Amino acid sequence: MAAADRLPHEKGFHVSWDQIHRDARALAWRLDGRGPDGGTWKAVVAITRGGLVPAMIVSRELDIRVVDTISVQSYNNQSQTEARVTKAPQADLMGDGEGILVVDDLVDSGKTLELVRSLYPRAHFATVYAKPKGRPMVDTYITEVSQDTWIFFPWDMALQYVQPYRERD
Repeated sequence: MAAADRLPHEKGFHVSWDQIHRDARALAWRLDGRGPDGGTWKAVVAITRGGLVPAMIVSRELDIRVVDTISVQSYNNQSQTEARVTKAPQADLMGDGEGILVVDDLVDSGKTLELVRSLYPRAHFATVYAKPKGRPMVDTYITEVSQDTWIFFPWDMALQYVQPYRERD
């Protein structure tokens, strides 16, 4: 079966709640002391929806109390569309992005981060996971995955029974 014929779950990377928590904490540790104001950051801005959980963990670990969101829609189910901002963060907080830590769960093609970077060019962009096409848009990330891997985040999944491989109980 060719890679193009695979369903997304057939080359999937399943991320548990524990794993996203560990990886987001690792991201926070990597960002600690790297802010432009004596090593500190003014605020964390989560790219919704995927960046909400990692941004909360990063803000907690780094004791950043100012947290905002930017909503960018670039997916419709599993199909990528043109990125567009549907909710902007507080304008007086953002400026050109200096001192702002923008956090997302994943950079895929880079289109979302490219749009946000064009609005806030001096912000620092951090993701937990990065795919090769989007990696140039990220300043800091934890784990690289192949471009054809679909990441299943815990907020997208539910536990269910799985039939044994040899169909025996």
